[in-house]
Parts: sequence; structure tokens; C-alpha cells
Amino acid sequence: MKALVGYYSRSGNTEKMAQAIAEGVKKAGLTVDVKNVKDIKTEDLLDYHAIILGSPTYYGQMAAEMKTLLDESVKYHGKLSGKIGGAFTSCGGIGGGAETTIIGILQAFLIHGMIILGESGAYHYGPVSIESPDADVTESCIKYGQKIATLTKKVFRE
Repeated sequence: MKALVGYYSRSGNTEKMAQAIAEGVKKAGLTVDVKNVKDIKTEDLLDYHAIILGSPTYYGQMAAEMKTLLDESVKYHGKLSGKIGGAFTSCGGIGGGAETTIIGILQAFLIHGMIILGESGAYHYGPVSIESPDADVTESCIKYGQKIATLTKKVFRE
């Protein structure tokens, strides 16, 4: 089983989170590719059992580069149904729109019919870092990757 951790990162903060999430996915036993969104073709999404996307928060929204990928994914509407989805973000401060950024990614996944994993503890919708990820955020990213990988293995028993 394969997972994709895709990200856009201008300052490197979101990329650090992507690497930590990928570490968790690997720990749970899945193969994982970590890719900058610029290196992801929309048809690539069809090759993965789990897709986890991260973007910095810009004005409460995902970066245009991530939005373009999701907009273009409409040509595969219905073909991502049943895959596992997750999202994460970094932002400049508390109240900067992190939740709306993550929800924007998750909305696209839900419209595709993907399965989304929530969290009852912190980071209900997915990991958030205020600026550079500290040790707590990094650990949350690792755990998030593990949880998504574990769910993926349950759904796609092979």
C-alpha cells in the first residue's frame, strides 16, 4: 500500500511537517512518497491508497499551487472514492485561518468520496504549526501519519 504526502512550502515549515508525517506513515508500515505539489500530476493521485496534503495558510486559504492541484483533480471525480485523505497546514499565528485551510483541502477530498480521519484530541482536522514546527507539532505529525497509515491498512486489506 502506498501513501502520498504532498505539500507546498515557501519557507520550509510545511515541508518539515510533511517529512514528519511521512515518518509516521513509514513507521506504520506503508510505502510513502513525499512530493512538492509542483511535482505532482493530477493523475498521480490515482496511484495512492492514502493522500495527505499540506499547505501554508494564506488569508485563511490553501496556497494557489495546492488549490490548482485540487481543482484539476475534478477530471478524476469518483475515481478517488474510498481512498484515505488527510490535511495539514502551517501559519503565521493563532487565528490565522489554519482550520479553514485544512477544511478546504478536506472538503475537496469529501467531494471525491474519500475517507477522512478526525482527531478527538488536539488538531481535530489535522496538524497545525504556528511558524516552524516545534517538538510537539512534529510529534503530532508523526502520530497523524501513523493513524492514517493504520486506517489505510484496515480499509485496504490486501
